[in-house]
Amino acid sequence: MNTSEVHGDILIVDDMPANLRLLAQILTEHGYKVRPVRSGHHALKAAQAAPPDLILLDIVMPDMDGYEVCQHLKADERTRDIPILFISALGETEDKVRAFAAGGVDYVPKPFQPAEVLARVRTHLALRNLTRQLQEANAELARRVQELQERNEELDAFAHTVAHDIKSPLTIIAGYAELLDDGVPESTRKEYLQILRHGANRLVNIVDGLLLLASVRKLEILPEPLDMERIVNDACARLAHVIQEYQAEIVRPPQWPAAVGYAPWVEEVWVNYISNGCKYGGTPPRLELGYSMLGAEAEITFWVRDNGDGISPDDQARLFVPFTRLNQVSVKGHGLGLSIVRRIVEKLGGRVGVESAGVPGEGSLFYFTLPAAPSADNGWVTGSSHRMGMPVP
Repeated sequence: MNTSEVHGDILIVDDMPANLRLLAQILTEHGYKVRPVRSGHHALKAAQAAPPDLILLDIVMPDMDGYEVCQHLKADERTRDIPILFISALGETEDKVRAFAAGGVDYVPKPFQPAEVLARVRTHLALRNLTRQLQEANAELARRVQELQERNEELDAFAHTVAHDIKSPLTIIAGYAELLDDGVPESTRKEYLQILRHGANRLVNIVDGLLLLASVRKLEILPEPLDMERIVNDACARLAHVIQEYQAEIVRPPQWPAAVGYAPWVEEVWVNYISNGCKYGGTPPRLELGYSMLGAEAEITFWVRDNGDGISPDDQARLFVPFTRLNQVSVKGHGLGLSIVRRIVEKLGGRVGVESAGVPGEGSLFYFTLPAAPSADNGWVTGSSHRMGMPVP
């Protein structure tokens, strides 16, 4: 590395004006930014206000000597890593040892030679630069190691959960396929085929979840204004067979506000919430879809309220868990899907959650937030069906 190219911000501390001028001139002529101060107290204030890259520090000063200044700097987290070069007329070995013991990195005796000062300044600034690079590289390495550890834990928990979810429908499919192979009456055969189709659909949903998770991990998307009415319509169309099977009533607002996000991912959130509402809502399920806003907030809360038995506080705490805790979740029908929902919404800059009193008939409210579209005319519409009595999480 060419140390002559390493420039920086240098604080010079000396109570003698002639020494300050000479050092400032030498360093300024070689491209360094120089800040001269004439006392230890001023040095501490200057270093704390804007930490320099290097400090040239005299020892003998009237108010606070260089040793004390150095000790104060090394005791302060903001300035402890700044290299300090002592420049002093004290030339005894004891003085040099004391300077290094206080935290100095070098010692230049007076009268000094400009070439020697420049050489030492360049060397220590180069070392300072290399130290910073090494610290940044170590921090990045530590971050990546932590990320790998979290991913390993996540994959273990995810594999456990997926294997458990896949095993159940596979067992059903294998069992009923064997019964069909043995020969059954036509009426029973139709029933068994329906069970087989249901098990196959569960497997397809698990695979779809895996593919979705892969896309959320890998894709870097640019959020765009969303046509929420179309997204909700598409989600309901995908769930038409589920809605029909459970005879669910879906209540939607007449209009939606303008949020930003990524339409395919937001559709998956609605699919998950509506599907769960159909399966675990009342009999028959009644799902109310809506949104909540307060004034000109930069965030919009979308939600699905069902009329089911509600969710206990203990179970609520186990919903939306990180993937590292999936194998600890035992809330019926939840876990993998809501963990994916959480991953999606957080990547879009929002939050997820649930509100429920755990009282039969009062149901639960599952919500997610998205940033509002940055527009003067935001499409925010008043309407009693989606505002009155709805909490703002």
